[in-house]
Amino acid sequence: MRVVAVGGGTGLSTLLKGLKKEVGDSIKELTAIVTVADSGGSTGRLRKIYNIPAPGDIRNCIVALSESEEVMQELFQYRFKGDGLGGHAFGNLFLTALTDITGSFLEAVRLTSHILRTKGSIVPSTAEDVHLVAKFSDGEVVQGEESITEYGKKGGAKIEDIWIEPKEAKAPIEAIASIETADLLIFGPGSLFTSIVPNLLIEDIREAVKRSKAIRLFIVNAMTQPGETDDFTAYDHLDAFRRFTGIDRIDGVIVNTKMPPNNVLRKYLEQGQEPVVPDVARIAKEGVAVFAEDLIGEKESFVRHDPDRLTDLIIRAVRNEILSGV
Repeated sequence: MRVVAVGGGTGLSTLLKGLKKEVGDSIKELTAIVTVADSGGSTGRLRKIYNIPAPGDIRNCIVALSESEEVMQELFQYRFKGDGLGGHAFGNLFLTALTDITGSFLEAVRLTSHILRTKGSIVPSTAEDVHLVAKFSDGEVVQGEESITEYGKKGGAKIEDIWIEPKEAKAPIEAIASIETADLLIFGPGSLFTSIVPNLLIEDIREAVKRSKAIRLFIVNAMTQPGETDDFTAYDHLDAFRRFTGIDRIDGVIVNTKMPPNNVLRKYLEQGQEPVVPDVARIAKEGVAVFAEDLIGEKESFVRHDPDRLTDLIIRAVRNEILSGV
């Protein structure tokens, strides 16, 4: 089957690590459509200087799908120290340099993917220099992915509306083509308002998804995110995704049911993050198939979906559950 994963951040790159193992077997073609609205860190600094789309999430996805030598993957994730280049990831600088040389961000992504021998295609949701803007319940309008999250952390106000500027930003034809020919569209996991939703705020992508006859899977985050999804249950994640993107039909939802170890959980609680409540019955009542299993890793000191467990569940869900009912 042809699979398209839509998102950004750590969530999407984690998912891709598992999905790439199925390429050539269950998966015929794999495409990642990645947000480029990030505004923090190395990415944010490069955007201000070169007026390019955010390279950070693209870099992470290229490394996640890479079949090159481990040292090459480490090189692209390497961050410089000290003054001047301090904090910059080598891969971000590489993508920026290639964009400047070729005159095309899309070509820079394609060439970098070729160099790192990715087992799938990585396509930015737009090749334009876009910015995320959100209106909060207190009337405040905030621009920039990082600033939106930080403002939300101050407490009280919730995101009431979110959009990209320029609003007429176009998607690459490769992104539209992959959606139109997909058998399976996957949304998430990742930061709901700043990694997943931004891709669907681009009209070309949103309309292509609406036209697509592909099965649509939504993966709920394992933990809430301060400033974005405080107190959100699994149903709240799905509901917000549908409301803010206008994508009404979701065929299946994947939910983690495993609680993190106490020592790990305590660290997250101190940061204002809580396990997402798996209120699966509320989702199922709306006629959406729910797949709830223990999906987070056991040996790590942070809470993250296990790529292999997640991929295994996706494949089983599509083969045995969702396909039989579509």
